[in-house]
Amino acid sequence: MASLNKVFLIGNLTKDPELRHTPSGASVADLRLAVNRRFKGTDGSFKDETCFVSVTAWGRQAETSQEYLSKGSPVLIEGRLKYDEWEKDGQKHSRVGVVAERVQFMGKPRQSGEQADGPASIQGSRPASDAGADGPGPGSGGDDEDLPF
Repeated sequence: MASLNKVFLIGNLTKDPELRHTPSGASVADLRLAVNRRFKGTDGSFKDETCFVSVTAWGRQAETSQEYLSKGSPVLIEGRLKYDEWEKDGQKHSRVGVVAERVQFMGKPRQSGEQADGPASIQGSRPASDAGADGPGPGSGGDDEDLPF
């Protein structure tokens, strides 16, 4: 049987990223994300629902997240679900979290630097030679009136 474990989330950080290092020296950052959903209730009024998600980023993504993101920062997370179990003080605990494969900034970075306004990915960007491989993108000078929305 085939399986797929892929998650896309857009939300805001509920606290600053927490960076730590494993004994082998690998960087790991814990991100706490709030994802909001607005829906119409049975009485016709709009209701808000918030889902809080724990996200773990590794390596350069962890370091860059800690450097440029802060509480309230809007981000897009692409990753996979991971189930963790542990025992503490004789009690068994478990949780489902997300391991980030890509963290994309959706707003301005916290500190000034080489990052421009707008979305910036910390997965890495394509080389300039690949930039036009998908055709013209936003801001490429194409005619926006041809867009279907």
